[in-house]
Amino acid sequence: MLKIALGQIEVVPGHPDRNTQNILDHIAAAKEAGADIVIFPEMAVPGYLLGDTWEQTSFLRDCESYGCDIIAAAQGIVVMFGNVAIDWDKKNNDGRVRKYNAFFTAQDGRLVQPDNMPYPYAIKTLMPNYREFDDTRHFFSLQKLARELSTTPESLISPVTLTIRGQRCRIGCLICEDAWSENYEMSPFAMLAKQRGINLYVNISTSPYTLGKNERRNKLFGAHARRAGVPLVYVNCIGLQNNGKTIYTFDGSSTAYDADGRIVLSVPQYEEQMPVIELDALQAGASPAAAVPAESETAHIYEALHYGIKHFLADIHMRRVVIGISGGIDSAVAAALYATILPPEDLLLVNMPSVFNSETTKGLSAQLARNIGCEYMIVPIQESVEHTESQLQQAPMTLLQNGQESHLEISSFTLENIQARDRSSRVLAGAAAAFGGGFTCNANKAETTVGYSTLYGDQSGFLCALADLWKYQIYALAHYLNDVVYGREVIPQGIIDIVPSAELSNAQNVDEGKGDPLKYPYHDFLFRAFVERWQKAAPEDILEWYAAGTLEENIGCEPGLVKQYFPTASDFIADLERWWNLFTGMAIAKRIQAPPILAVSRRAYGFDHREAQNGPYYTRRYRELKAELSKEA
Repeated sequence: MLKIALGQIEVVPGHPDRNTQNILDHIAAAKEAGADIVIFPEMAVPGYLLGDTWEQTSFLRDCESYGCDIIAAAQGIVVMFGNVAIDWDKKNNDGRVRKYNAFFTAQDGRLVQPDNMPYPYAIKTLMPNYREFDDTRHFFSLQKLARELSTTPESLISPVTLTIRGQRCRIGCLICEDAWSENYEMSPFAMLAKQRGINLYVNISTSPYTLGKNERRNKLFGAHARRAGVPLVYVNCIGLQNNGKTIYTFDGSSTAYDADGRIVLSVPQYEEQMPVIELDALQAGASPAAAVPAESETAHIYEALHYGIKHFLADIHMRRVVIGISGGIDSAVAAALYATILPPEDLLLVNMPSVFNSETTKGLSAQLARNIGCEYMIVPIQESVEHTESQLQQAPMTLLQNGQESHLEISSFTLENIQARDRSSRVLAGAAAAFGGGFTCNANKAETTVGYSTLYGDQSGFLCALADLWKYQIYALAHYLNDVVYGREVIPQGIIDIVPSAELSNAQNVDEGKGDPLKYPYHDFLFRAFVERWQKAAPEDILEWYAAGTLEENIGCEPGLVKQYFPTASDFIADLERWWNLFTGMAIAKRIQAPPILAVSRRAYGFDHREAQNGPYYTRRYRELKAELSKEA
């Protein structure tokens, strides 16, 4: 009766010393628990999202050295773990030293070589090079190695054969993507399945959390186990990793599937745990299926954001946070979120009214702060805004070529930007410095998509925790915070009910029902089609669907909205081009300069959604459709 421990540990990227100590501690605990095998995640020693740290040979030597410590600790227990493997005598295609994303199996203080591998470890076959992944930049795949050796991946992919307490056990070793092969030309799992006598499949992963991913994985991995008629164990890490602009939570959710593909064991999300299960319990029908908690999308979003914010603050050693609150929904949700993480004395909410802010929103801001019970201050900005306006208008501009003088004219639009920058660059930045912390960016994904924000103003901050959430998700999160997290009305109902508005001019008077130019019930879904569809939609697609009467079905918004908002084709086209021009124009420059974003969707801005500043483009077919629809109008 072999006992297997699933080592769901926190992996700290770029710190092999800390990770190795954690692994050694868990090896000792696994021995205490009577485990015969303990399994740790992919790249458990170095971490995974490291950028070009992978190019530092001294760092690679350290990872190799710490890996040796783990191998030496494999006494009386089999240790399976992920680490970078280096062949110092060979090179990658970039001329740097050869690196493999490797799966190590250690027993009795030495490595156990997979049956047909040329190295004493398994090598990742499939190199993801999409979304946040950039594996081909750093690692040499098994596919390339097979070509180099004039053979095939199928001839190299093979299980490790172990003898444990007199029992022979053959384990098929898979690294993350090697089990997600539906879009690749080969399937490492299928190749392993041709090998006879495999008793267990093990997939070690460093798999970032995104909405819906766990459900997809359970279906896929369950099907793998069922088709093979062999149990499968999936071990993922927890923690926070990033590639600069985009920050990912790793939820763990390690899982054991029996030979029928049923979930027998599911490790809780975001918790460092090491359950032990018997291999016999993973045989078909040997154990009851585990009850996997069914949670709403909003509950998953909250857990990811709460975990991500908490760990990000710890990672950057930030104890105190300042949030500018306006009486609007985005800043209110940000404040309520941070209040679940920080003590009241370490959270400062700042309301910064101008003449355009209503008594309604000023009152709602104060009520929010009272409900949270944190630090609160009011810093009016009208005087400083008027001072800036006066200075700019009165200071002469001199053309030094001929001495001619002129003066700047401050438009109402420019005055809106001056207000936004005064709030962030002056008040919040100064308050954060004095408070001993940083200030947040509260933008949502719709605003980020079209740049409905001000550079060096409300686009600023140390972290944008909400910028991967559409407006409808912000509202759902507000209700969840009140109803589930707090169990009381922390975010005032008035903030939920009021029209979204920047309140930067009389044209945005909330008491008169005036607000943002974005029609969120429609634009959330239009913009989502631009960004999150796997085959991204462009104006041609949108106009095709509009002409066919299937737009709302294709983008997922409520039926009837398009006609309600846009009575004519000309109205619709004008709106589409307005936002497309911004999305592919100035908004890109703003996103490049925006704070890091905490990812929860399948396509977050930053490294996940890679873009270039090439300006708007309309295809030939789009122009033809536009002409046809304009004639009909």
